[in-house]
Amino acid sequence: MQNDDAKDEVIRMARGTYTYMSSIPTGQATDDLIEGCLVLEGGAFRGLYTQGILDTLMLYGINLSCVIGVSAGALGGMDYVSGQIGRSARINIGFRHDSRYVGARALAHSKSILDVGFLTEDRGIAEPFDNERFMRPDQRFVAVATNCQTGEPTYFEKGVCADIATAVRASATMPYLAPMVFIDGVPYLDGACSCKIPLAWALEQGFSKIVVIRTREVSFRKPIKTSGLAERVYREFPELVRSLNGVNELYNRQCDEIERLHESGRLYRFVPSEPITIGKIEGDVDKLGDLYWLGCYDCMEHIDELRRYLELEQGTG
Repeated sequence: MQNDDAKDEVIRMARGTYTYMSSIPTGQATDDLIEGCLVLEGGAFRGLYTQGILDTLMLYGINLSCVIGVSAGALGGMDYVSGQIGRSARINIGFRHDSRYVGARALAHSKSILDVGFLTEDRGIAEPFDNERFMRPDQRFVAVATNCQTGEPTYFEKGVCADIATAVRASATMPYLAPMVFIDGVPYLDGACSCKIPLAWALEQGFSKIVVIRTREVSFRKPIKTSGLAERVYREFPELVRSLNGVNELYNRQCDEIERLHESGRLYRFVPSEPITIGKIEGDVDKLGDLYWLGCYDCMEHIDELRRYLELEQGTG
């Protein structure tokens, strides 16, 4: 094991160590909560943008009382609820070229090239997760996964479901690249297979203040096409195939609705101020770092607008 660890360290050095790792903020968020719901889109390593916004919100003392996330949004949302500023960014950038997280050893451990459990489980190899704070009952957290039998999103809430960590792993288990995650005998995959932005849930819950964080620029829309891949891979799950083939059209409608509700003042949304060019499993740690800082920058640029929307006094949380 020691030889494997040493080999991983050599690989990380060869591929580049992120120069500005020490600049990523640290610390603990305030305990005070603001009534409202954060809605977090997924996007694999595009989630670094979301993590930059979440860290900045915590630094400004803006902690909403409910968080719902899909895939990478659920993963980043866990650290927001646990109040651990910078944890998501430090793990995703610092361990990107550690094969226990992404690569051969991740595949051996989890049967997936990307081992989501590396972020959700305390294995003593990454920054410890503050589960005690995460599980406090006054701040809600919901992870969205796709039920492969029905093709519909399932909303797993901490304190309600039996194992929220497994639910988050299911939420971030990408189709085609990883096996399904079974919860109570039911197979699940990435929440983005059926619902990429869970705004409808927040509206149905009756939140008067909703903040949406997207991981694509405001004009981005998904192409509407079917490749036949879903039918070939998931032919035993016809409802999942239906959702996979229709989710891009749903996503585009969701994006249109977010813009309409943002313009009307019903919700506040963050979108990247620059086009996002990184891949889902991006290996360039400098590009990942740049994306994180873009999230920080965009949040700081619009923090006063957000405060007005949340009806907060300037300079206070």
